[in-house]
Amino acid sequence: MLEHFFQCPYCLAEISMLVDPSISSQKYIEDCEVCCNPIEVQITIEENEIVAFEANSIEQ
Repeated sequence: MLEHFFQCPYCLAEISMLVDPSISSQKYIEDCEVCCNPIEVQITIEENEIVAFEANSIEQ
């Protein structure tokens, strides 16, 4: 597992998540552990390294 730190797009808190490097392209929704708002996460992994990471707010 890889640990990745990023800012919540809502409350700007720094949060971390564990990323499974065996899946090269990932897209899912995870709630912020501080403000509980949904974050759309998109990750691209190559050779066990994160090469692209996006954490965006969800339009409601």
